[in-house]
Amino acid sequence: MMVIVIIISKKLIFDLVDEVWEDGDTLVVRNAGQEQCIALADIKNVNYSPLISPPRVTLSSRRPTVFGDQVTFCAPLRLVPLAPSPVILDLIERIDPARITPPALDRPARRRDCRAEAGSG
Repeated sequence: MMVIVIIISKKLIFDLVDEVWEDGDTLVVRNAGQEQCIALADIKNVNYSPLISPPRVTLSSRRPTVFGDQVTFCAPLRLVPLAPSPVILDLIERIDPARITPPALDRPARRRDCRAEAGSG
């Protein structure tokens, strides 16, 4: 029984990153002291599962990141448990137009502090 709990926990909880937030046309992802910016145009798929606990969002990237090809995080919690998150729905609506003009494929995924860069420009 304990083995089943460990397997389910690894699948549903232990793969979550610590923080994800929007910074203009990029998402800043932080996990275990590492931080990386992912352009919205670099996201090829968004999988949003609001009916499980905790609600999960998995982003598939066109390019590998320091966190792998996929980044999974908890969606913001809602007062109405089964209602979809408007924050995540807005994110999906912003990603779709960004993918229309994909970035150059030879450009590596960005690995720097986006906030410092935004303050210098």
